[in-house]
Amino acid sequence: MPNLKEVRVRITSVNSTMQITSAMKMVSAAKLRKAQDAVTQMRPLL
Repeated sequence: MPNLKEVRVRITSVNSTMQITSAMKMVSAAKLRKAQDAVTQMRPLL
């Protein structure tokens, strides 16, 4: 069974990974939105 220090280190590690993942998700969403807007601008108006 892991001791308290190992559990705390693991919790910190998981929280850090969650923050990084969240930031990457926001960046990819922004890039997707930018690409979608570019495609929309290239479409001819009907």
